[in-house]
Amino acid sequence: QKKADEMHALSIQSAVETVEKLQVKLAEFAKKHQTQIQDDPAFRQQFLQMCAPLGVDPLVSTKSFWAKTLGVGIGDFYFELSVKVAEVCFATRGRNGGIMAVSEVIDTLNRKNKLYNRGDIAIAVKKLHTLGGGFRIVKVGKSEMIISVPTELDQDHMEIMTLAQDGEGCVTVDDVKQQLKWTEDRAERAIALLLQEGMAWKDEFHGISFYWFPSVWKEKMAME
Repeated sequence: QKKADEMHALSIQSAVETVEKLQVKLAEFAKKHQTQIQDDPAFRQQFLQMCAPLGVDPLVSTKSFWAKTLGVGIGDFYFELSVKVAEVCFATRGRNGGIMAVSEVIDTLNRKNKLYNRGDIAIAVKKLHTLGGGFRIVKVGKSEMIISVPTELDQDHMEIMTLAQDGEGCVTVDDVKQQLKWTEDRAERAIALLLQEGMAWKDEFHGISFYWFPSVWKEKMAME
């Protein structure tokens, strides 16, 4: 048993030393490629993936060794990005009710320079989520949407927005009843909350109510 314990201790010590050596190599890599990590979204995501298996989190502290190694600090980078994402979401809330396509946020922020990708936005939203206020990313059909309000959306609301996404960016109660096989009451109840929160707009045409979803409609326009 004593021999087995000694072997186990040696194995742990060897593993710790190996990880420490790899962390040193990672630090050297970070210093050498500092500019690319700051400016290239794809390169930055690859660097973060390299860090994860070693238990290294360069996002944790802006005063850490990693902050010094990377100049301004990759933690600072994501803090500043979080502020920018929040500003974009707040600025458009009157139009979309607090739900906005991730792709639209990326396009808005990358107008001048292609600095951010989907992975960056996901990290920024995760940081905002910890602060409260309802920030999160949800899947709507084929798209990812940032929600920036604390409103709880259930599967019914997601299905209606997915239906709008499959069409022209809008739905009618009859569309919902026919396509989703719902009762009229269920359809109207789900749409009512989306209207109340400003996530949908109502438009009357020839006596028929059309419910438009600005976030979905805007993304469809960008893709066409």
